This record gives sequence, C-alpha cells and structure tokens, in this order.
Amino acid sequence: MADCIFCKIANKEIPSSVVYEDEQVIAFKDLEPQAPVHVLVIPKRHIESVAALTADDKALAGHILCEVIPQIAKEQNLDKKGFRVVANTGDEGGQTVKHLHFHVLGGRSMQWPPG
Repeated sequence: MADCIFCKIANKEIPSSVVYEDEQVIAFKDLEPQAPVHVLVIPKRHIESVAALTADDKALAGHILCEVIPQIAKEQNLDKKGFRVVANTGDEGGQTVKHLHFHVLGGRSMQWPPG
C-alpha cells in the first residue's frame, strides 16, 4: 500500500531500528516507546489488522506468534520476567496505523486494565 508508513518501513523506504527480519516479517523499536522495551512486529505484506487475517494467513500468524515474538522476547531479556503482546484492531481498539502490527512490551511491570 503506497501511503502506509509500515509498508514503507518494511520496504526500507523509511529507516528504523530493526531488531529482527526475515522474508515475511520485520520487527523494529517503537519511536514512542511505552515501556523500556517496545518493539513492533509487522508482516512485510500489507494486512490491515487482526480482523483482516484469513485462513490463508495461518502460517504467517503462527510464525509471528510462535517463532518471532518468543525469539525477540528472549533476545530482549523479557522471556524470564514476562512481557505483553498487544494487537490493537480498529478505531475503538486503538489502532492508529492500519497495518497489522504486534506491540511487544516489557522491562517493567504491566498494569491491568491496560486503558
């Protein structure tokens, strides 16, 4: 999608602090971190949100949730004490960039409810 900031990051048109990358996914530090560790994990292919995932995206979603996020958590030393994964979806869900992304937050105690 031409005007999507996350597509531009995935295509290396906009620089970012990359912490992980493979053929399907890129993960980078959030520019406005809400925790000592705040990484965004996005598919390189434009998918609008969790609500836009289809059965064809099962392998990608599994890759992100079962492989990429745990690896990032371990590399960021979050795996022992804990971390939070958030996927805001839609306007009322707080999604500000309409490209599927997962926030990996850690390095401090997370509060509940989140807001």
